Amino acid sequence: MIVRAIEQLGAGALYHVRDLGRMARFLGYSFAGFFKRPFRFAEVIRQLRLIGVNSTPLILFIGLFTGMVLGLQGYHTLSKVGMEGTLGMLVSLSLIRELGPVLTALMVTGRAGSAMCAELGIMRNSEQFDALECMAIDPFRYLISPKYLAILIAMPILTILFDLIGIFGGYLTGVVLLGINPGAYMSGIEVKVLNEDITLGLYKSVSFGLLVVWICTGRGYFVQKIKGAGFGAEAVSRVTTQAVVYTSIAVLLWNYLITAVFI
Repeated sequence: MIVRAIEQLGAGALYHVRDLGRMARFLGYSFAGFFKRPFRFAEVIRQLRLIGVNSTPLILFIGLFTGMVLGLQGYHTLSKVGMEGTLGMLVSLSLIRELGPVLTALMVTGRAGSAMCAELGIMRNSEQFDALECMAIDPFRYLISPKYLAILIAMPILTILFDLIGIFGGYLTGVVLLGINPGAYMSGIEVKVLNEDITLGLYKSVSFGLLVVWICTGRGYFVQKIKGAGFGAEAVSRVTTQAVVYTSIAVLLWNYLITAVFI
């Protein structure tokens, strides 16, 4: 019994080491695809539409109500110490430094990341990758690298939109509904939000975008090598769920590490 438990523990450790190695090589091949010609810029534009443009309504909706909730909760907290005028600072810094990048990454993971994982998983199961390689077409240059470039462009833009609409939502709650002085609200943003805060939020958005596309495309690409995934459509569904869960955990952990370093 003990020997078998040790064997299973060792087999599990070896599997995860091999899996991490596969994912590291996959990341390297994906970036190498940027430098292979001809690069598919038309595919980058298509992915920008799928990842960025099609995600914009969701980002705006979530951002608006996140800002409104922050404004409501912040007002009632600050009113206890007579500091309602700092609501603009509270809402803007919370969104720009933390909530904007994180929630945008989670929304993109659920909407676009899962789709990328399922797409590549289906292509792997239907042997479309093998067909590309038989025609001497690099699947990374042709399919995967454009996704990387598109999401690295789209994530900062979506994060900025989230921040702006969230600050507007806080303005609606704090100024329009609760009667805070509009000058005080905007002054708090102007004085307290520094370039370093904006830069940190953009750095986070780019790194989160890389995590999203790396984990989601990698899980789909290696769908047949994932332990316990199964076969066919069942494997794609399980791996897609796994990709969303792993990406969400990775985003939250990486956000903590970046915040701990730069706070």
